[in-house]
Parts: sequence; C-alpha cells; structure tokens
Amino acid sequence: MSLEKQIKIIKKNFSGKILFNENLSKYSWFNLGGPAKVLFKPKNLNELSFFLKNLKGPNKIKILGAGSNTIIRDKGFDGIVIKFGKSFSHLSMFDHNTIIAGASAYDKNVSNFAFQNSISGFEFLSCIPGTIGGGVRMNSGCYGEDISKILISVQVMDLMGRMRVIYSSDIKFSYRNCNLDKSLILISATFRGEKNQSDKIKKKINKLVEQKKKDQPSKIKTCGSTFKNPINNKAWLLIKNSGCVGMKVGDACISEKHCNFFVNKGNASSKDLEELIHKVKSKVLKTTGIKLELEIEIIGNKV
Repeated sequence: MSLEKQIKIIKKNFSGKILFNENLSKYSWFNLGGPAKVLFKPKNLNELSFFLKNLKGPNKIKILGAGSNTIIRDKGFDGIVIKFGKSFSHLSMFDHNTIIAGASAYDKNVSNFAFQNSISGFEFLSCIPGTIGGGVRMNSGCYGEDISKILISVQVMDLMGRMRVIYSSDIKFSYRNCNLDKSLILISATFRGEKNQSDKIKKKINKLVEQKKKDQPSKIKTCGSTFKNPINNKAWLLIKNSGCVGMKVGDACISEKHCNFFVNKGNASSKDLEELIHKVKSKVLKTTGIKLELEIEIIGNKV
C-alpha cells in the first residue's frame, strides 16, 4: 500500500492535521524549501502514537521544530514531516527548581518561565531562537552555557509509538551534538536549575540579550550560526580571514554584521545557500587547512 493510501486511512481516526504536498518554506526562518510529501500536525500525544503505530514499512520521518536551524531544499522532503503544535509546548514545575518543557516550547519561553519561578541556569536560552526538542538534539548553547548542563532527562517516543525516559547521564553530549538515536522523537525534557533572586536572573538575561543584539544580526531571513566553531577557533574569524566577506550566490549572502550568519536577501533559493556554504567551506579549507562543519541542518532532495 502506498504511503498516501496509508495516511488517508489513518487520517479518518483523529482530528490532527495531515496535509499532502504542503510547501515547507513558511516553516523555515530562511523562508525557503519545497513541499513535504506528508505534513502531520498531531493534536496530542495519543494521535502521534496512533499515527506511528499504524504506519507500515520504512518511511523517512523528520521532526521540524521552529525551523530556525534548518535549510529545506528546493525539491522538498520526500517523506513525512511532523510538526508539533501548542499541546507539545507545555511548561510546568516538577518541584521547586525542576522544570518540564514540551519539545515545541520555545527556548526563550523556557527561560522566561524559569525567571518567573526564580530559577537560574536557564538565562542563556533567551538568546537561542529554537525549540527545546532541537535544542537538546544539538546541545544548543551560547556564552559558555549549554543545555547538557541543566538537562535531567528526556521523554521520547520511538517509531512504534512507544514512550520511554532517557536520563542525561546516559546521553553523550558534545559541542552542538549528542548521541541520541535519530529515530527517537523527543516529546519533552526535564531540567534542573538553582533557586535565585528574580532581579539577579533578569539582570543576567538582559545582559545576554543585549550582547546578542550587539554581536548578531536580527530581523532578517537567517538561521543563526552556519558553521560550528572548530577547536580553539572561531568560525566567523576563519571566514573573515579567508577573504569570504562579501561573497554571495544569487540572493544568498553573508551577513555584514556577523560573517557566520548567512542571509536570504529576498529571492534566494536553497540551492543558492548550499552553493554559498560550499564556496565558503572550500575557501576556508584552502586558506587555513581547517574543515568547517555545519551547525545548521540541511534536509530534503536536491534539485
């Protein structure tokens, strides 16, 4: 049975949205990308589990968070994209210094929730434009902090629709990465901070946000840092010193404010951005001998 026929049968059993050939450009901060064969927006955990349990055969499945760290190729994604909504963005207190956050909760909302409950350790999340699910996956961080330092456990669902808990002590974290099985769907995460005075927490948040405004471009079509910082180096400095400033392909260009931020000036294609990434990567390698690794994720089919 084809994927489309399977989905149509499954669709009769719940009210969550299932869309065919939905254009993904509106789900990416770059405003780029072709259609997903299937876009599924589960209304709740039970619908997600039912959906997965009733899928037959191997299928390409991608969980899409805020789209703040993803380039979706122009040809789209030949599989199933799952996009969580409000029911997966819940925030609650487990105890006086422990927070449970849904996978689609925005990082900055988690930081604000921690502030409202006088819990420190979450301030850096105010500067990260993604969701908790993606944040755990890539061990998001900035200004010397990262998610692994506050994470207690994650609640995940496998592709058979079964739930389980994985403790952070069983996850190997590294710079902008972790070894969580890519087939597992992150549902929520539990974090622990420290009780502190609200005014001190707010002061730190404001300081970090102001620093970010000073360092990084805002209100433009970008997906944050393009490359990871190599050991004992800064990606932006390597790009600058390799003479890449001012490089562009079509409407894809390097930000004038921070050269590790790539920008869609309006009419760029995903192909333009990938080509620009390749050109910068090649020039940095040729100039410095250092191979830059992507921090953003590229998904979908090449044209």
